[in-house]
Amino acid sequence: MAELLTVARPYAKAAFEYARDNEALDNWSQALSFLSFAVADSVVRHRLSSPKLTSEQKVSLLVELIPEQQDDALQRFLATLAEQGRLMGLSSIAEQFEHLRAEHEQRIEVNVTSAYELDSEQETKLATALKKRLNREISITTQVDKSLIGGVILRAGDTVIDGSVRGRLNRLSEALTA
Repeated sequence: MAELLTVARPYAKAAFEYARDNEALDNWSQALSFLSFAVADSVVRHRLSSPKLTSEQKVSLLVELIPEQQDDALQRFLATLAEQGRLMGLSSIAEQFEHLRAEHEQRIEVNVTSAYELDSEQETKLATALKKRLNREISITTQVDKSLIGGVILRAGDTVIDGSVRGRLNRLSEALTA
């Protein structure tokens, strides 16, 4: 997995820089996301792994699948990936691209797991506090996990803040047994 991310990083960076410089972040983001799902499909994956198809045919197959007409740069990008045997890495490339885009736009996805459903006022307060603390635009997704007993767990990128009662009880238990 780490190797795939390492291989995907320079391709994602090149795609991001091109899209950013040509004000095409949305188009590239949508295209890479779609292609990521396409290569995950077993039928497409089987066709792309066929040694009978040339690199050009593989690129044509993918370009035909894209719902909207894309610029020539995307086709050249796919051709480069095909020549290097990296088309199966499109999912990792798309993921890295989105990380670079979020960093550029100074936004972050925050997953909030709470013991009970949050109302819109609570979500707004939480988003405001997180925006101030993380200095980024915040997009919140929430889910409910009754086993937390109370409180919330926040996940923002690599940062996890466990303010749940279950988390506190676990930490207390560890302290008592140590």
